Amino acid sequence: QVQLVESGGGLVQAGGSLRLSCTASGFIASINAMGWHRQAPGKQRDLVATITNGGSTNYADSVRGRFTISRDGAKNTVHLQMNSLKPEDTAVYYCKANTYSTTYWGQGTQVTVSS
Repeated sequence: QVQLVESGGGLVQAGGSLRLSCTASGFIASINAMGWHRQAPGKQRDLVATITNGGSTNYADSVRGRFTISRDGAKNTVHLQMNSLKPEDTAVYYCKANTYSTTYWGQGTQVTVSS
């Protein structure tokens, strides 16, 4: 089992920045990638960014160039630095950890961007 705890959400004005963090605990040796998804009201949960153990990253087109994902392997923590935020970035952001057999999710943290 892997447990994920997120932090860093909140309310920010358009153009501002936020940094999300997610710390994994439990059977962390089984994790091969971590990332973030988001879900706006009435919409499906979509990929935001992922990072593998080897440091390879992938971003949604809508956030590329504005968001940066990074990982502190020693602390089993993944960060999402979000800059130039837009009202359409408003959503609940979920941390995700992939193993070879299972995907684990955090509880989610709300990000609200006001215009």
